[in-house]
This record gives sequence, C-alpha cells and structure tokens, in this order.
Amino acid sequence: MTPLLISAHTATTCLGSGLDATLAALRAGRSGLAPCAFESVRLDTWIGEIAGVDAQVLPAHLAAYDCRNNRLAQLGLEADGFADRVRATIARYGKDRVGVFLGTSTSGILQTELAYRRRDPETGALPDDFIYRTTHNSFSLAEFARDYFGLEGPAMAISTACSSSAKVFAAAARLLALGSIDAALVGGVDSLCLTTLYGFASLQLTAPQPCRPYDAARNGISIGEGAAFALLERAPAAPEAGSLLLLGTGESSDAYHMSSPHPEGLGARMAMEAALRSAGLQPEDIDYLNLHGTATPANDAAEGKAVTALFGDRVPCSSTKGATGHTLGAAGAVEAVICALALQHNLLPGSPHTATLDPAIPVDYLLQARQGRVRRALSNSFGFGGSNCSLILGVAA
Repeated sequence: MTPLLISAHTATTCLGSGLDATLAALRAGRSGLAPCAFESVRLDTWIGEIAGVDAQVLPAHLAAYDCRNNRLAQLGLEADGFADRVRATIARYGKDRVGVFLGTSTSGILQTELAYRRRDPETGALPDDFIYRTTHNSFSLAEFARDYFGLEGPAMAISTACSSSAKVFAAAARLLALGSIDAALVGGVDSLCLTTLYGFASLQLTAPQPCRPYDAARNGISIGEGAAFALLERAPAAPEAGSLLLLGTGESSDAYHMSSPHPEGLGARMAMEAALRSAGLQPEDIDYLNLHGTATPANDAAEGKAVTALFGDRVPCSSTKGATGHTLGAAGAVEAVICALALQHNLLPGSPHTATLDPAIPVDYLLQARQGRVRRALSNSFGFGGSNCSLILGVAA
C-alpha cells in the first residue's frame, strides 16, 4: 500500500487521558489495573477502569447518544487537542470528504443492561427513555462521532471482537486509495459493562490478579476500557522527517474456533505476513512488535509460535496489556498509538506484572521498558472467531 500520514493521534486508558500520561506510564513500567469495583460486578479479577467517564456530559443536541461508551468517546476525542485537529482537517477538505471508521465490541450495551433493570414488571417492556439505535447499537459510536463533528462523508463501525479497531485502519486505507475520501478519523472505543466482565469470567478467561502476558504462570486476562483515535491522510511525496506513517495492514480469518486461536498461530502468522507484504518489508525490517498477548495460556502460546516462525528471537516484543488491560474492541487503536509513541520516542515498552517468561515461547520479550532505535513497529490484534489484523507503523527518515 502507499504509506499514509498519521497526522494526529491520542489515547485514553486506565493509564490516564492523553499521550503524556500514556508515555509516562510506559516509561515507568506502571500499570493502571486495579481490583474490580465496577458498578454491581462481584468478581475476583482486576480491571482497567477509566476515571471520570460518568462525569462527561454530552452536548445537548447529542443527548440521545448518552451512554458510557459515547461519554468515553468524547473524553478520548477531546484529549491532546485531537478534536481541534479533526475540525481543522474538516475545514481543509470539507465535511463530506472526511470518513469515520471506528471499532467497538459491545458499544453501549451497558445502557441496555441498566434499562433492563427498569423494565415494566408486568409486560417486561424496556423504559421509554431507552434508545437502542443511539446507544447499544454498534453503529452508535460511528454515528455519534460523525454528528459530533458535523460530518457527511462515509461512516463505518467495525465489530470483529478484539481486532475491531485495528481493522478500521485497513478499511480507511482502502477508501483513501479509491479516492472516496481525503482524510479519515479512525480508532476505537470500548467501555466496561456487565456482559463483558461476567461473560469472560464464565469462559474462565479472567485472572484473579493483574494479567501477566507471556508469563509461565499466566492464567487469564484483565479487562480494560479505552478510547484511541488517529487521523489518516495521504502522505506527501517527501514526508517531513519524523512524520508518523501507516506503512501496511494485514488481515486474515482462520475461523479455527469461536473463542480459541489456531494452536499453531496460523491466522496470526497470515496477518503478519500480509502486513509485511502490504508495506513491502521483510521481517528483519521490524524494530518492535506489540503482541496481542492477552495472558491466556492458549493465546500467548499460539501467537508465540507465529512470531517465532516469522521473526525468530531477533525482534524485541512485548504485550502492553499488563499496563492497560485488554481493551477489547479498542485494543487495536490503543496499541497502534502505543506503537506511535514507541516510534516517536525510541521507546521499547515493557510488560508490567510479567515476572517469569514462559521458556516454551522463545521470543525476545521485554519485561522492562528501555530506550532503543525504533523506525518500524508492528502491532497485532486478534479477535474471537479467528478475525486477525496486523498493522505496521513507521517514521519518515
């Protein structure tokens, strides 16, 4: 693919709101995970909850969109002056030439859960003030962002579990290549809800302590929430040195199992190989690999096999989910922004809470953050059902 300019980016997770908070936590090896005290949930697990989400107030004309997910979206959009960058981009290209491509897994499902508690005791009807379309519906997020900026161009919500907000980069790149748009707002938002927390617990996939990706004793995920966004535009013929670029995208669908990865990491390897082809790069061209690394025994083992087969043990890699938790539908965008920070600051992120590496996974796994030359970074996001996506970011020389 032709490289695209990432002209702005931001992330909000349990590490804090915006790039400065995220970078400081990554450098210090700090985690934002804490024992679960969300809503009425009673589970022995740790989560990545973001402070201040419920204090967000949406603009009056967007009140119909009010739910935790869209409040988190607003919190994320306003971090780092990102919303102002979007508005400047709209002024430059026109409101019908900027597309919206956002990923989420459960969108505003918490609003439905809360409404269900208030259903009519006789008929079971949900309360009249509950609006499915603008809250629970997966497209609610994209429609909210579109209306937030008064956009009239293409808008798309992608919900492919944990690969959702990585795949939006690929979808936007295709429309930019077609000439249908001149810029794209991409990203993802996923917020905590009862369905996710109890659902993963029922699958016996949540850990009773902070998650430990690639640890020999790893035993489950820590669910987090997050909002991360980027602006994509066509890059100039000679990008300014240090410019952040999207170099390649790779997607695959191995459809091995609804909730388990292919044991040999087939889909993971296919996605990484596709991303390298898209970018015109070889494995040795990658300086850092942000692993999907959920800290479940099966996921890390499968991804480790794919990484070893393709890269051997020469590429420094880590999963940052021990810091942010697994932000599910937002993970692809959150970790793309983490890769952007790695590129801009020559930082190789570590892996909070991981202590003893699994000897059966022979990769160059980073326990502690360190400085190192990073020119190209690859980020993995793999979802339930075998929906996989890898992104390659780089900086212009």
